[in-house]
Formats: sequence, structure tokens, C-alpha cells
Amino acid sequence: MAEMNKEVLLVVESVSHEKGVSEEVIFDAIESALAMATKKKHREFVIDEDGLRREVNAEFAVHIDRATGNYETFRRWVVMDPDRELEEDEVPNPDAELTPEQAAEKDPALGIGDHHEVPVESVAFGRIAAQTAKQVIVQKVREAERAQVIEMYAPRVGDLVSGAVKKTTRDSVIVDLGNNAEAVLTRDNLIPRDALRVGDRVRALLTEVRPEARGPQLILTRTTAQVLIELFKIEVPEIAEDVIEIRAAARDPGSRAKIAVRTNDGRIDAVGACVGMRGSRVQAVSGELAGEKIDVVLWDDDPAQLAINAMSPADVRSIVKDEDARAMDIVVPEENLAQAIGRGGQNVRLATELTGWRLQVMDEQEAASKQEEEALGNVNEFMETLSVDEDVAVALVEEGFTGIDEIAYVSTEELSAIEGFDREIVEELRNRAKDALLTREISGRAPADDLLQMEGMDRALAFELANAGVATMENLADLSVGDLLDLKEDIGEERAARLILTARAPWFEDDDDSDDGTEGAAHG
Repeated sequence: MAEMNKEVLLVVESVSHEKGVSEEVIFDAIESALAMATKKKHREFVIDEDGLRREVNAEFAVHIDRATGNYETFRRWVVMDPDRELEEDEVPNPDAELTPEQAAEKDPALGIGDHHEVPVESVAFGRIAAQTAKQVIVQKVREAERAQVIEMYAPRVGDLVSGAVKKTTRDSVIVDLGNNAEAVLTRDNLIPRDALRVGDRVRALLTEVRPEARGPQLILTRTTAQVLIELFKIEVPEIAEDVIEIRAAARDPGSRAKIAVRTNDGRIDAVGACVGMRGSRVQAVSGELAGEKIDVVLWDDDPAQLAINAMSPADVRSIVKDEDARAMDIVVPEENLAQAIGRGGQNVRLATELTGWRLQVMDEQEAASKQEEEALGNVNEFMETLSVDEDVAVALVEEGFTGIDEIAYVSTEELSAIEGFDREIVEELRNRAKDALLTREISGRAPADDLLQMEGMDRALAFELANAGVATMENLADLSVGDLLDLKEDIGEERAARLILTARAPWFEDDDDSDDGTEGAAHG
């Protein structure tokens, strides 16, 4: 048994306190260092089966008495399962491994995974061992620190954290969170207006903890809607107390944001509480987000009313809602059209994200034209599909019918209520509608949803195009005006060109996140 320098015990204690790492980790590091020094001292060479001289790859273990500092050294073998599957890059080491049969000869009590140890002479804790121990200690301390950072921050994913900017590069900003923890803000997770300098305090959302060889990578962001929500939780006590609830949020980082709130307490003005006296609360959040303008709107369970609130400050005249497509046509006065859409479509885009419905903004003249176009399309569909004259088709459209599926399954009484429709006519219309639906189902040529919902398209034309093999917007986008007129001559060259341009619009989409400069319901 060798005696360790008592000063090393003091080193163990001081390093443990300084780095916040347990003394056991430091002792393990010293044991590893002594084992490495012992291996260098006890180098052996043998002649292998091929007559070649090779070094014995022995393994050693050192056990330190934590109280006295005395230590013992052993050569060690592990009992291996001969039928085990080797891991990738794993190489058997016959100099440090025993089969169960070999182990039984040495000690019948040994089982697979157990160690057989034989005492050997210990090395002194000299200069070389001390240098090796220092390197191992540093490595062990780093590993322990990484483990501590992971343990500390893994439960905080999704929370706001704050720290000081430690370093800025072209691609990222390194943030010192304290307690040996550093986080990364990549450029795409920074607000475009952020101008962070070394030493600046910054708040960001922790999105991910990546344990990596060089230390845990704490990934931050300042661009998601959740950052906005968490900041409001800090600034508005009523949200933290669950008196006010944030139902949705949408952002163009650094430019504009919308947040929808509500309360079940009728005595509290949810929007006013979030805005704060003279806008103090919303301005505090805005200041944290590089001056981002924030609209605070009232949440409503009715999607149409929520859309009206979300479109603020635009004056909404009417809304046409399509439940199946989760889409709405928002009608505004012509003088409000630019404001409702916003620069680069920002206002309507944020309102769409906030409501979860696809919103299309138009003025009253466009709405009337679209309604007239759709009505004409429905009239043509009824005339062609049901083989009825124009008067009957117009009567059906005026009563609000938009497709033959509605006619096929509506109650007889509802159809009979139309002036001039007796029971015989009603039954004939229902039968013709059911036959047409069956024919479509058999043909399997139904148009895709994107074609049905495309701006400027009506159901009758969509089904006709589908029957001709043009069942999607992409199919339509591939056609020329001449090709489309060959399929449907009566739509006219102007409408054909307009439809093809609309179908091709996704090819040229350009997300413009620039600030539209409009004012919100309540903004900072």
C-alpha cells in the first residue's frame, strides 16, 4: 500500500469547492491518472503466435482510501460473455479479459461482468503522475460541469433565460448564462433589428439542449411566438395568475406581432390589462423585442368575430365563411384595403396565423364580382349537371344552394318551399343530383381541394377540368392559355389567363417580412 501526499487531499477539497464538483469525481480522476502511470511503468512484452514481439495491453485499477489518502494498485481482468455481440469499433483485449472458464479456475465466485484483481506495486505520486492527474482532473471536471449544465437546463426547455453577450461572430452570438453555462443564438434566431454587443444583457427562449463532445449546446431563439407569450407572462401578473389567458400569437420578428387574449372574469378588461396604463406593459415587451409593434386583440370562440378582431385596425364590412376549407373572405371598404392587407401582406398574414383560418381580403366591388362569378358558376353547374333551364338554376342559387350534393340530400320540404317547385319537381331534382354524384364517384375525377378553393374558380368549372384530367392547381399551372381554352372555350381568354396566373402564383411566392407601418388595436 502506498501513501499519497496529504497535500493532494487538500487539492481535492479545493478543486471540488472551486468548480462545484463532488470530491468523488476528483478522486476518480486521480485513480485514473495513477492507473495510467502504473500501466506505463509495468510495460511487458511477449512473443505472439506469429513469433512477433508485442506489448501486453494490461489494465490496472487504483483504489484510494478517501480518509487517509493511502492507495493500492491491482492488475485487473473482466469476465466477458463469449457469445456477446461486439459493439462498433470494439476490439477484444485478451490481456484484460477472461472467459467464464478461465475465471472459474481463478475464483469460482466470479461471474460475467465481474473483475478479477491481482495486487501489483503502486507507483509513487510523483511529477509524472501529478501531471497526468491534472489532465484527467480537468477532463473529469469538464464532464461534470457539462452534466450539471444539462441537469440544470434540460427541465427549462421552453422557458425564457437571460444572460450577458460573451462573444459575437458573423453566424452567432454566444450568451453567458452564468454557472459555467453558455448558450448559442444563431443569426436566424435573432431579431433582424438586434444589435447585440459584448456585455449586453439579453433574454431569449431556450429551445434545445444538445449534449455534445465540446460541452452542452444550449440553443436559444428570440424569433418565435412563444418568446412573445413568455414576455407577456412576465409583464402581466394576471396572465401568470391564470386570470387572463393567451390563446394565440403570431409574429413577424422585429416588425409586427398580434396576440389574442381573453378572461373568464367579466370585471377584467383583458386587452387593457395587457396593454397597461398608457401602454406601459406592451411597450416593455416591445422594447425587449427591438421595438416590435404589438397588436393586442380580444379572443373570440366565433372564428368570424375573431377574424374581425385580428384584422384590426381595418374596418371589416362583412365576412363569408367556408367551414370545409377553413377559409374566409374578408370584405373591407376600398379605402381600407391597403391597410387591411398590410405591406407585403403582413397584416392579413398575421391575422391568418392568429386565427388558424385562411383569410382573403377584398373590397366591396371585388366581393360583389366574386359573388356574382360564383353564382354564375353555380347556375351553369346546375343547368349542365341537372339538365334544367336557367330559371330553375337561378331559383336554386337564389335560395342559397351552391352544389349538387346539397340538392341531393336536402329535405324535400326545404326544396318544396321554393316558389314554383312542387313535389314532383323536387323529387326529380333530387334524383338527378344523386345520379350526378354517383357518376362523379364512379369516374373518380373529382377535383383536388386546392383547385376547388382557388381564387376565381367555381365548382362547375373545377369538376369539368378534373374530368378533363386537370384535377389540381399544379395541373392547371402547367397549361397554356390556349390549352385551357381547348378544354373550356366559353370561359374566355381573359379569365383563362387569370386562372393560370393564380395557379402559378406559388411558383413566385416571396415572403416579405418588412414592416407595414400600420397601427394595431393596441400597440407599442
